[in-house]
Parts: sequence; C-alpha cells; structure tokens
Amino acid sequence: MKQESTISLERCPHCSTAKPNLTRTNGFETSNSSGNFRRLWVCYACRTCGGVVLTTAVINERNQSQAIHDMWPTPTSVDANVPQRAKQYLEQAIASIHAPSGAVMLAASAVDAMLKEKGLKDGNLYGRIKTAATQHLITEEMAAWAHEVRLDANDERHVDEEAELPTTEDAKRATDFALALAQFLFVLPSRVARGRGK
Repeated sequence: MKQESTISLERCPHCSTAKPNLTRTNGFETSNSSGNFRRLWVCYACRTCGGVVLTTAVINERNQSQAIHDMWPTPTSVDANVPQRAKQYLEQAIASIHAPSGAVMLAASAVDAMLKEKGLKDGNLYGRIKTAATQHLITEEMAAWAHEVRLDANDERHVDEEAELPTTEDAKRATDFALALAQFLFVLPSRVARGRGK
C-alpha cells in the first residue's frame, strides 16, 4: 500500500467503521543524523470519528516513497492461530465496538469458544472459567477478568434492567480481554513451538 491521498483499510483502528474514508491531512520527511534513512511520514484522518492514522515509508535513492511499512495505531486483527469459531466471534466483537451490547456478548462468546477448544466443555461458562483457573490453564487474575466479561454479557443477554448499558469503553475492555486470552492460550504457545522447532 502506497501513501496516496487516501489509504484503504478494512476498518478504522479508532472507531472500527468498515471501509473508512481515511484522507491525507499532512506529511513530512525525516532522516537520521547522517542524512540517510529518509522516511516520509503521512497522517490520515478518519472522516467518521476524526481519529488519525500515522504511516511511514522509506524514500529510495530515486527520491520515491516506497510502500507503507509501518502504521500507528495498527488495525486490530485476530491471529490465524486462534481456532476458527473463537476467531469469528472475536472478529465480530472488534467490528461491532460501535454497538457495545453486541460486542460484549460476542467477546464472551469468544472466551467460551476458546475454553471449549481447550477441552472444557461441561457445564456453563462460569464453570469453565473456574475449571480453567483450577487447572492452571489461566491465572486467577485472568479468571477474575473473564468473570467480569461473563457477567457483563449476562446483563445484556438477560436484559437486566438494573444494569447500565455498556459503553464503547466497556466493549473495548471485553474485547481486549478476549484478544489477550487468545494470545495466552493459542498465539504464544504456537510461537514458542515454532521458535523451539528452529
């Protein structure tokens, strides 16, 4: 992807809008202290939320900017090592951050799917989280956070009239936990196995 007047992303990394209109607002060039390693930095603003994405590309000897090699914030994605069902729930949770009730429930479904993938299929999510902690599959702190996500999702599923509706921040917190759990249970073990294989 090149630094054009607009860039094409699947979702805005700030508001999760699909196919966001990200337009170039400004750019500048830098180099190291020797005048080498020239880079072009370009900012793109989302026309939906106003969030800014910063990109950088190396400038070659012919004074041409190459393809974008870094971007901040990086769009959130789910690693390929996450089992398919959990991955789909998690991707849908990320995509629906703007609809917090749905995102919270999808994050809890992703947690449930990951624990089932680890062989914890009996009972309900409460029992699976407890068993995962007892078997040291997750830490006690992770279990406490998982229970928070579970309870938040229960409030939405059972339309608890006493509970406040979740905010975008609540949805991000639930999704962050599900992403962290996916890293802990599937992504890191896969990287360790690959690393040790080399």
